[in-house]
Amino acid sequence: MDTLNNDRNIIEKLLHEYADFLGQDDSILIQLIFDREGDHYLLIEIGWQNNNRIYGTLIHIDIIDGKVWIQQDGTEEGVADELVAMGIPKNRIVLGFKSIQRRKITEFAVS
Repeated sequence: MDTLNNDRNIIEKLLHEYADFLGQDDSILIQLIFDREGDHYLLIEIGWQNNNRIYGTLIHIDIIDGKVWIQQDGTEEGVADELVAMGIPKNRIVLGFKSIQRRKITEFAVS
């Protein structure tokens, strides 16, 4: 399997695992959005809790120029290490939610 399809499959598997972990609530819907053409992958929550609107992107990952860009990571543990454990090397993962200066001091790709 080529690298791009492998990355797509890993990302989708990871997001499915998070969606399964979060489960479905009667008042909050978990949505997975997979755009393989544009290589955008999102896990979104939508609904109501205690009369408060819940809407937000928990995880947003893009594939840009052969690298996996984590644009949003609303998890406690962090998806970057999980992607590494699933087979994507650190030098191809960009922590897009961090500034370039902060990315330089991580073990992951700068861009």
